[in-house]
Amino acid sequence: MAGREKRPAAFLDRDGTILVEKNYLADPRSVELIEGAGEALARLRTCGYALVVVSNQSGIARGLFTLADFQAVQARLEAELGRFGVRLDGVFVCPHHPDFTGPCECRKPGLALFREAAETLELELSRSVWIGDRIHDVEPALRFGGRGWLVRTGYGGALEAALPAGLYRADDLAAAAEAICEG
Repeated sequence: MAGREKRPAAFLDRDGTILVEKNYLADPRSVELIEGAGEALARLRTCGYALVVVSNQSGIARGLFTLADFQAVQARLEAELGRFGVRLDGVFVCPHHPDFTGPCECRKPGLALFREAAETLELELSRSVWIGDRIHDVEPALRFGGRGWLVRTGYGGALEAALPAGLYRADDLAAAAEAICEG
């Protein structure tokens, strides 16, 4: 739509960032929000960010679960977020793994899914934020001119010493949302 200002997005990793890390989560009954995650997403929405999940799901390529299993977990996540009045604007998933399916452009830190989300949802990447528990979740911020936040939940605490310059750290999604909305 010509003349319409594009909005920024909060690009969110799912497992270890919004959900408690369960190592190849395939059962919707095992969905567990990280404490404060629902409120954090509501706050990001109030601060003007579209909420977009971008997730590597190599368990699909590995044969550990199916795309339908991923979708069932995702549906349960979205139902849980609904309790906080939160609706996701988009969910983009990479079902590949280079050892099983060969290289792809959609596996983070690849940029294809972020570009697809930006085009589909009319997002401004340079004003967006990336939040995740792995460095590859937040590195795209450096490429697009946004801000990236590594959270210490999931795998983040063990990886933060290797975080490249120009990216931020936060204890969890709630702390990241607070810093983003305040700054």
